[in-house]
Amino acid sequence: MSERSQFRLLAERRFGPFFGVQFLGAFNDNVFKQALVILLAYQTANFTAMSSNTLQNVAQALFVLPFFLFSATAGQIADKYEKSTLITVTVAIELGCMALGAVGFLLRSLPLLLAALFLGGVQSALFGPVKYAILPQQLRESELVGGNGLVEMGTSIAILAGLIYGGWLVAQPGWGIAGVALSTMAISAAGIALSRAIPKAPAADPGLKISWNPLAETWRNLRFLRHNRTVFLSILGISWFWFYGAMLVTQFPNLAKNVFAGSEHLVTILLVSFSIGIGAGSLLCERLSGHKVELGLVPFGSIGLTLFGIDLWLATSGEPSVRRTLGDLVAIGVFGGFYIVPLYALVQIRSDPAHRSRVIAGNNIVNALFMVAAATIAIALFDAGLTIPQLILVTALMNAAVALYIYALVPEFLMRFMVWMLIHSVYRLRKEGLERIPDDGPAVLVCNHVSYVDALVISAACRRPIRWVMDHRIFKVPLLSFFFRTVRAIPIAPAREDPEALERAYAAIARELAAGELIGIFPEGRLTPDGEMGEFRGGVTKILERAPVPVIPMALSGLWQSLFARNRDKLRHAAKLFPGVRLAVGEAVDAARATPERLHATVLALRGEWK
Repeated sequence: MSERSQFRLLAERRFGPFFGVQFLGAFNDNVFKQALVILLAYQTANFTAMSSNTLQNVAQALFVLPFFLFSATAGQIADKYEKSTLITVTVAIELGCMALGAVGFLLRSLPLLLAALFLGGVQSALFGPVKYAILPQQLRESELVGGNGLVEMGTSIAILAGLIYGGWLVAQPGWGIAGVALSTMAISAAGIALSRAIPKAPAADPGLKISWNPLAETWRNLRFLRHNRTVFLSILGISWFWFYGAMLVTQFPNLAKNVFAGSEHLVTILLVSFSIGIGAGSLLCERLSGHKVELGLVPFGSIGLTLFGIDLWLATSGEPSVRRTLGDLVAIGVFGGFYIVPLYALVQIRSDPAHRSRVIAGNNIVNALFMVAAATIAIALFDAGLTIPQLILVTALMNAAVALYIYALVPEFLMRFMVWMLIHSVYRLRKEGLERIPDDGPAVLVCNHVSYVDALVISAACRRPIRWVMDHRIFKVPLLSFFFRTVRAIPIAPAREDPEALERAYAAIARELAAGELIGIFPEGRLTPDGEMGEFRGGVTKILERAPVPVIPMALSGLWQSLFARNRDKLRHAAKLFPGVRLAVGEAVDAARATPERLHATVLALRGEWK
């Protein structure tokens, strides 16, 4: 469980060429789309009699419709065939789309341009399942957040660069449109060449029989997603972000033109600000999450999306402020990165590897449904008389309602948010030896018991979920009981109080270890009354008699001076901001040698003199 910089992945063949291909693809898409959007926004009358607002949302719907129609088939293809070859094929399809778009630009033909946009959506629908399913095959679990963060960051930079380049290019008098046509085809050709360097990624299910009925397979895929409730709800969360983003980004051209009375360049600046924010938020995810899939960032992200969405409404109403609007868009992008990266990593980790591409294809289908819904709702709200700022306010308020609904269904998100906030707003946690906690397989974690939040601190530091065994009275502590119930902690009572409950606890511990889980216990059996370690009781011995697994000793330091300990002088330390806390992890001890006395001595040595 070592922690290294995510940027090293860019220099490794298992990630670097793939990153380059997806970067060029995102860049190329946005060169084409930005050129098209600006032409439609500022030269609408030359193409059609439709209003500019309607045309923008029709174009958005046309691009995402193929995700709904073809993602299910694309997921089957990605599970059946080797993925690096599929990436080369999809980039070749992109070249064909750009060639058609080039003809449309040169002839100023709206049908050809919209056809190229639709086919570009088809190509993206084929690429999506391969793009996200190849990452878990090439990266370790501890690298997934960093890898996804780099992909999202790279996509944001590519979008930014594509918007700038496409917007600048199409505005050049005389040769701009020809420049767009030639550039997009050249970039696709470069992507094909780079794709040949991607290492082979074996098929997940080579015996799969592909169903070519897109409607039937789409329905089957949507039903399949519901098999894993957490994955399904995470996909709904991802799709909601696409809805939120589509509602905002699609309005940028008319926001710049009608609200700010700006030129084509302001459209680019708005999109650049949003993209910078997403890239920064995606990169920060790995640092803030401690190189693990930190679900606590998801509620944090949704809070920012709501608050800065409301402020964006204020910034674009009354006397509109360009500077404030740009700041809000950067902030929305940052919190969007916090929101989306952990959700993508969670879907990749918790999906069955044999069906991962189809799960991601299902995600793309739901994304498409939400984006088409965004375009439809936007058109309906505009027809009802809403302005663009009012549309932004409605979107921000809807985000708050959807977030509350999802977190009520999956308390794990809120629980991780509580834990994450504890470590990042109350304490400064220093971690030593975390790589000694195994990435998989059963083990018992033993630690000294200093405060009521010991389990929260350790859970925040550890990538793997831990089933905590704890005194039934602490299990019932208000507020903390939410955390303990959500992580399915195992309450335990002394034999003299409830021998049946004690036996049920030991049976539950044995089942969890047999299933390969981590069990966490505090062998002292109670909180320390004086900061010193008490005697380790024999409960760990009884656990190991039923399930002889390795024991990982751990020691917490610094919490004795916290408000959550039984320290009578703790109020003297309350004014200290961000007190330091240390979690030290020792070498695993074999079950045969894991006596209470040996474990006590090991934990005491790990703790040292610092309480």
